[in-house]
Amino acid sequence: MGVRPPSSGDNEEPDSIEFGIAAVDAHLRDADLSFPATKDDIEGELGHERIPYDVHGNDVPLSEMLAEVPTEEFDSRQELLNQLHKPFEAYRRNNSGGVVAQVRSLLPF
Repeated sequence: MGVRPPSSGDNEEPDSIEFGIAAVDAHLRDADLSFPATKDDIEGELGHERIPYDVHGNDVPLSEMLAEVPTEEFDSRQELLNQLHKPFEAYRRNNSGGVVAQVRSLLPF
């Protein structure tokens, strides 16, 4: 997931804010990790990383999200991301500021 931050009024394109599995994917691309990989391999390489789960930059350790995934071995990066999608969505729903905060995060002001 990613959301563009509000524009500052200039003509420069703003960077997007990565959170959830998009942020995990960015960490995976930079990691020295190959697939297939076990949950222990991933935790050893990236478990300490804090991953933003919403547009406000609130974060959670990747190891906490991995604990919610029943699979022990992942054949591909995409399989891992697919398995992490539901835990991140559940975490975001349970830890965000509610519907009003979610709507506010999408507005440009």
